[in-house]
Amino acid sequence: MSSPATTVPTTAAKTSWLPLIVVVLTQIQASFAVNTLTVSMHGITTDLHMAATSVGTAITAGTFAMAAFILLGAKVGARFGTRRVFQIAVVIHAVAMAVVALSVTPAMLFIAQAVSGAVIALVAPALTVFIATNYKREQQATAIGLLAAAIPAAGVLALLIAGTFASTIGWRWSFWLIVALGVINFLLSFRFKVVPPQRDLAIDWTGALIAAVTIILLSFGFSGLEPWGVVLATDGAPFTILGLSPAPVLILLGLIGGQLFFVWLRKRQTEKKPRIFDLRVLATGSERAVTICMGTMLFVGTAANFLIPLYIQVVQGRSSFETSIAVIPYTLSIFVASTFVATLYKRFTPRVLARFGFIVVAAGLVILAFSVRNEWEQFVVVVGLIVLGIGQGSIVALVFNTLLSAAPKKLAGDVGAWRGLVHNLSGSVGIAVASVFAVGILGGLLSSSLADHPTLPPALVSQVNLDDANFVTNDHLKDFLATNTDATPAQVDEAVAVNADARLRALNISLLGLAGIALLAIIPAGRMPGRRPGDLPEQLEPSDPEDIQSPDDPVAEQGETVTTLATSKD
Repeated sequence: MSSPATTVPTTAAKTSWLPLIVVVLTQIQASFAVNTLTVSMHGITTDLHMAATSVGTAITAGTFAMAAFILLGAKVGARFGTRRVFQIAVVIHAVAMAVVALSVTPAMLFIAQAVSGAVIALVAPALTVFIATNYKREQQATAIGLLAAAIPAAGVLALLIAGTFASTIGWRWSFWLIVALGVINFLLSFRFKVVPPQRDLAIDWTGALIAAVTIILLSFGFSGLEPWGVVLATDGAPFTILGLSPAPVLILLGLIGGQLFFVWLRKRQTEKKPRIFDLRVLATGSERAVTICMGTMLFVGTAANFLIPLYIQVVQGRSSFETSIAVIPYTLSIFVASTFVATLYKRFTPRVLARFGFIVVAAGLVILAFSVRNEWEQFVVVVGLIVLGIGQGSIVALVFNTLLSAAPKKLAGDVGAWRGLVHNLSGSVGIAVASVFAVGILGGLLSSSLADHPTLPPALVSQVNLDDANFVTNDHLKDFLATNTDATPAQVDEAVAVNADARLRALNISLLGLAGIALLAIIPAGRMPGRRPGDLPEQLEPSDPEDIQSPDDPVAEQGETVTTLATSKD
């Protein structure tokens, strides 16, 4: 037993907040890059001559790359030294952002985004390590909350800064700003406590390879659904398989790879050998339910975060700065909710918070679906954005903290890596599926509206290209029809009006679809576990993966007190 004399100094000791500042700035560096792409959509599509939905492909290139290597990133950092690996990754990410700023073709943009995502796979697990090694008790809890809040904070900054740059000096300057932030983070990282490398840590390279190949297959498959075709191959497909699009084939191969990955992990665990990911993180139904809730929320949230700027910039023809101002209520509400949701943990169980959160998310999406028009500033739309943001921010912070506290503490590194994988995979799939769904609805609406239109000639209807419908601005469509058809100005205006109505209805239906998915998540939310309090260990990767108490064992890990929110008393 500890004496009071030894307990008081440990409790009172405080650590400088400088390491946390660097952690938050680094998270902002990573998240700012993705948000800047969305905010700068108009300028990027104009300069690089690419479709608006292709910006979503560039985003998925980075997020899928991170998902592919994040399980390996946690092990590499522990094996070779967290601070050293972190510093190398931050520098490479800054260089990749410089390439984005210098991009002259879509290919340069895609490659640079993929590289940046791959190195962020090394950065993300390191941030959790730095919090564990620099902070304890209340400071550690505060640090974890601020790390979660850094993501929406980066969104706010991207809206304000990137939106202003894109409307004034140009969208490329936003990425030069990220380069400068990378340099600052590299220099300040020398203030981190040195975490000794675990030289004896064995890395499951085969498992890492299976995971990376699986995620890459899924990434190309989902990102190719819109340009290559959902079932039958389009003209944009790089190759065909008996007329089929390669996208669903790659997705099927990725799903098979995922099954092979878990079979490999079970085999390694049975043989008591090192594995790239410890399945005890998902040992119980409650922990698997947390993962489902996390994936669903990130799918819905990222899809909505892509559709809203797409609507403002393409449907309404607004500038990047106007987009930033319009979306600020949404992003700020995410930040506030993710920061303060922890204050509810002692009063409500994760089950209650998650269920209520998904209802709030669905309500926000329904409000948006029935209120969006060409007047984005109307009060009801702003209310819908705030409601959506509150629900989204609360759930994202809740599910990560719940999974982190429920799993064995010595597996905190695996929890962080798993959270990063689910975050990026679900978010990227959300963008890809939202693009396909919205474009598919748009094509169907245009087909039904134009097929038997009383005033538009067949020659004009054929120029709309129903088989390759996409979200384009009114000015772009008007110029195209005026140049490539013999239609009268009145007929061109009528065709543009039909397209504008179809775009708006496609957005309405897409938002309703996301609301339905959010409501379905109430079922797994009912199986959310309680919390398991306690500090994270400084060594997040166990050298001996078998020296861990099973979460199914009724006896808690030594040194930990297992409680649930439902029964805890403060």
